[in-house]
Amino acid sequence: MTEQVALAQQGDRAAFGQLYDAVAPDLYRMALYTLGNPHDAEDVVSETFLEAFRGIAKLRETEAFRSWIFRILSFRCKRKVSQYILHRGEIDLDSYFETASEATQEDSTVRAELSEALGRLTVEEREIVLLSVLEGYTMREIALIMGLPQGTVSSKLHRTLKKLRGQLEH
Repeated sequence: MTEQVALAQQGDRAAFGQLYDAVAPDLYRMALYTLGNPHDAEDVVSETFLEAFRGIAKLRETEAFRSWIFRILSFRCKRKVSQYILHRGEIDLDSYFETASEATQEDSTVRAELSEALGRLTVEEREIVLLSVLEGYTMREIALIMGLPQGTVSSKLHRTLKKLRGQLEH
């Protein structure tokens, strides 16, 4: 990926397209889980790539591309959540998980419980959990993405996972 980043920094649109193909599904999944709305998730991902395209030449470390673009996405998602709160007073979590038609009743129940538990988290807690559990980022990478100290991320993840376990056990 670092080769494509270096080429994209030199203005190679095809290389940027390859970067898009490589990270777009992960960005979309993160945006969807954060925002709970497919349309808004698509919009935020598009805005993220537009901003990344404009700013990629300024990226100092080519190997930091993934964390850099996730940091842009994180900022965009936080801005969208603020708009939700201003305009609707709450976040719509109904579309967090789409239940497949072949899913069992037990799968549907687990998904609903998980969706409800995630809905009780703050945006920051939800983002830390999703980056760690869903995307597999390390504490260091999450700290870079979110602009927080690594120790803060680690303790928030530990507390949040404990909170989730407690909610799901009841």
